[in-house]
Amino acid sequence: MKKVSVVILNWNGEEMLRRFLPSVVACSQGEGVEVCVADNASSDGSLVLLETAFPSVRLVKLDANYGFAEGYNRALSQLDSEYVVLLNSDVEVTPHWLEPLVEYMDEHSEVAACQPKLMNQRNKSFFEYAGAAGGYIDKYGYPFCRGRIFDVLEEDHGQYDTVRPVFWVSGAAMFIRLKEYKEVGGLDKDFFAHMEEIDLCWRLNARSKTLVCVPQSVVFHVGGGTLGKENPRKTFLNFRNNLLMLYKNLPEKELKKVLFVRGALDWIAACVFFLKGERESAKAVLQARREFKDLRASYEEKRSDNMSKTVVGRISSRVSYSILWKYHVCRKRCYSQLHD
Repeated sequence: MKKVSVVILNWNGEEMLRRFLPSVVACSQGEGVEVCVADNASSDGSLVLLETAFPSVRLVKLDANYGFAEGYNRALSQLDSEYVVLLNSDVEVTPHWLEPLVEYMDEHSEVAACQPKLMNQRNKSFFEYAGAAGGYIDKYGYPFCRGRIFDVLEEDHGQYDTVRPVFWVSGAAMFIRLKEYKEVGGLDKDFFAHMEEIDLCWRLNARSKTLVCVPQSVVFHVGGGTLGKENPRKTFLNFRNNLLMLYKNLPEKELKKVLFVRGALDWIAACVFFLKGERESAKAVLQARREFKDLRASYEEKRSDNMSKTVVGRISSRVSYSILWKYHVCRKRCYSQLHD
């Protein structure tokens, strides 16, 4: 059995692999450590590049583009490692980045998953959007991070350099026990992409597992390598999958109220997009709500399974306030201000 498998999921990402894979290979050495690329049936030059320029990298060939969620599920089913790292192809790692993660997980058996500190690859003194120093969600399902609230990224001054329990760890660099990943069912393949790691982390939390950020490990993430932040397809997936996640995981006593409030907030979001001239994004929000309603019945079994396996009454890392209220009304722009 390998100690750590660093797994990069690729789909037509030849340029990203050419740019960032060398740092992963060079900085992910050690006994029992392997670097893998799982390829979602790329049609560009990815496979030729991997076979000729990176012979030490283990290649897992998938027969179709299964998206982020099912792509990783299928790739990880072929591995036999104690730990796996789900690493985006647009991540630049740093020397010895794995060591703090392995050391912490070896010493804390109650921790199912962790993440390094994610910094912005384009502006390396600032946190990166997709994870920063660990993620949380508010009472209505909106995610935010230590170091990032909505689109406001903080500069890193060491203010979040303590190991801290979090609600979710970033799918851009998720370090997880393979056994725990499989036991909770892996990523939800029906999400395809976006929000799937938060859904996975919710299931881990509900089953009394701990998740943390270990900021002594640092990586740099480009972000938006597949779909840009303003892409309507990304807006659709984020809104739809967030609603599906809430339906799958919310306690019964909260479900109706939260979904009612989210209905109003989603209509407001669509109106804001429309007034800003982003009509395709406004349509994407409404389409997401329609598809959520269509899919809701098919998710009853998943919800029932989650509820039957939940052992935690209240997850402490799921905050009880509205981040929208804190941000827009109270004008809180930094994580450190939220609890003043």
